[in-house]
This record gives sequence, C-alpha cells and structure tokens, in this order.
Amino acid sequence: MNAIDPEMVALNVEVLRGRLADAGGPGVKIVAVTKTFDAGAIRAAVAAGITDIGENYAQECTAKIAELDVSPTVHFIGHLQRNKVRKLAPIVDVWQSVDRVEVGAEIARRAPGAMVMVQVDISGEESKSGCEVSDTESLVSHLDGLGLRVVGLMGIGPLAAPEMSRPGFRTLRSLVDRLDLAECSMGMTADLEVAVEEGSTMVRVGSGLFGGRVGRPPTS
Repeated sequence: MNAIDPEMVALNVEVLRGRLADAGGPGVKIVAVTKTFDAGAIRAAVAAGITDIGENYAQECTAKIAELDVSPTVHFIGHLQRNKVRKLAPIVDVWQSVDRVEVGAEIARRAPGAMVMVQVDISGEESKSGCEVSDTESLVSHLDGLGLRVVGLMGIGPLAAPEMSRPGFRTLRSLVDRLDLAECSMGMTADLEVAVEEGSTMVRVGSGLFGGRVGRPPTS
C-alpha cells in the first residue's frame, strides 16, 4: 500500500477546508477516502482533525482498522456485495453504498439498526453503481421497514469536467429534500465546489488529501 506523510496531509486538510469555505460550505463534512493507502493515512487524517474515513474494499478495510489505535467513524463507500457484509458489520458505522433491498436486508441481519445511505445512479455511467432515481423512494421505504436508519443519499458524478456533475447533484439534492433526509453525500476532489454549491453535506476526498494512488488491492 501507499505510505503517507502526515505533514502533507495536515496541509492538504487546511487547503481542502479553504476550498469548502470558498464554495459556501464551511460546515460540510469531509470523509477521507483512504483506499490503497495504509493505516498511516487514517492516523494522519485523524491527527489533522478528520473524524470520518471512507473505505472501498472490504478486505483492505478490515485489515487497516485492526491496526488502528484511533477510532474514526468508518464509512463504507465502495460497491457492496452481500457476502462482504458479515466481515464489515463489526467495524462499519455508516453504509453509504446501499443500492438494493437484498444488501439492506443483510445489513439489517448483521447490524440491526445500522446507519445507511442509499446510493443513487446520477451519472448514467455503466461503471458506477446505484439505484435508479425513480426507485429511490421505494428503496428508502424498504430499508426503513427493515429497521435501518436511512440518514441520506449518496451519488457519484460522471467522469468528466466538474460542471458536468451539476445536473446529477441537483437531482440528488432534490431527492434528499423530498424524502426529508439529513445527509447528501456528493462531491470528490475534482468536483467538490460544484457539489457544495448544489447542497452537499459531505464530500468524499482521497487524492486531494493523500495524493495520487498506485494500484489497488487484488480483492475487494
């Protein structure tokens, strides 16, 4: 995994907070995405004042959390497979990428009352997961019925110029408001200004904090 310079992370956190403030979102939560980086990245983020970290891969997530002597809030933000839920249940605090009832049912079985977010497909790109916009309300209702705490929605903008994310972000924020949810997780390093302008309450930032990534774990 990639190693991290804590001083660099601290400086990058300050730059990121400045970007958020300039975009009109000084209170927007930062979820530090540490995929492919070692546990030192989590320690550096926590030392710099970040309380929430995001992980994409189950095996990597469990291995790193086991090494920690700090206790951040752990968000699982990667594509979620039912067979990974049992391993993740003891350590994940917020499941951001729930996109179908079957996954929600497994979370409810392994972590009753867990805090979840519904991932919505706002980009239309085949490489990205998420439920259809038209299915969002039904999925939220089903998850509520399973006893899960649906706190918000999550979406990923298209792999394009930041401004191209605006329509999808606007759609996601509209859904959050219509469903009377608290959180709207949208925006990453490249498009976070657009996300904040459209009403994001949390951004998921990796390279903007830790630099570029080299490779990824062989399994999820």
